[in-house]
Amino acid sequence: MSLSIRLSGRRGRLDLDCDLTLPEHGVTAIFGPSGAGKTSLLRAVAGLERIDGRVALGSRVWQDTAARTWLPPERREVGFVFQEGALFPHLSVGGNLEYADRRATNGTGLERREVIAMVGLERLLERRPGELSAGQRQRVALGRALLARPRLLLLDEPLANLDREAREEILSALEALGRRFELPTLYVTHSWAEVDRLADQVVRLSGGKTEAPGAPQEIAAQIDPEGDWDGEIGVLVAAQVASHDEDLRLTELNFSGGKIRLPQRDLEVGRHLRVRFLARDISLTRQRAEETSILNIFSASVLEIRGAESSQPLVTLQVGEEVLLARISYGSLLALRLEPGSRVWAQVKGVALRP
Repeated sequence: MSLSIRLSGRRGRLDLDCDLTLPEHGVTAIFGPSGAGKTSLLRAVAGLERIDGRVALGSRVWQDTAARTWLPPERREVGFVFQEGALFPHLSVGGNLEYADRRATNGTGLERREVIAMVGLERLLERRPGELSAGQRQRVALGRALLARPRLLLLDEPLANLDREAREEILSALEALGRRFELPTLYVTHSWAEVDRLADQVVRLSGGKTEAPGAPQEIAAQIDPEGDWDGEIGVLVAAQVASHDEDLRLTELNFSGGKIRLPQRDLEVGRHLRVRFLARDISLTRQRAEETSILNIFSASVLEIRGAESSQPLVTLQVGEEVLLARISYGSLLALRLEPGSRVWAQVKGVALRP
């Protein structure tokens, strides 16, 4: 079973050319700069825009221009969360949720009480959309989309207009959804921090054309340093809690490149988790630093240098079996005389843990 999208057509000045086969589970991030065609792609999948081609989820064909097949949006069993929520202003929060609940055609999925708890709406049910913050409105929009019992969830930059606290609330809800269900999701964004946090795979979209899907680590290494850059590019690596040093108040994790040390955390020894390394948090040296406050220093070799002539090249590093990224200055690139194959020490100023 898979999600098949074959679309080709012009939207304004943009020629959309999409040929994708995606798994019918997990989160696929549609990543690219503004104007790349991300929203047009999502709206076409939902049936909100007519673009020639074929869209099918498993054996259910939603659209096939050649066969003159076209299902309208209400028959495609999708849940859509727009940038601005798009709630019914005359209905309360509870009314918006009830509307989706009543119209759901698929009898399986999340129950209303579970959705309300998952997205934290218990205290908002009597309020109208005009009385809510932007983050609260997006939580209601997510809840309404889930209560439509969709077979496919579509999210169009749902965090674009939210502050940090509201973004964290929505991200946490989406992570909880991913752990609870295998609902296939297309998530449009131009923020790599969101990709890193949520995506199982990534599709890059540029100038209306899609590239083959890849793991976030693979796609991160291909990003153009001079392109759409949000400063949050990085990679996730698999690690396992190894031990706790009570004297030094440190927790140690094992990964293929060595040991990761961080301030002591209440984590069970043996637990598997993921560690996020941001490119901007990694500096490079030719010789291992001594008497330094940096806890994590790894032996590495340079695989590739992207944007070598730019002001901030992106260096791809091999560390054990993992690939890390380091964002350095052009002056540092010259001073260290870096080229593919160079041996360096990667100094990591900070790491973040993910479940």
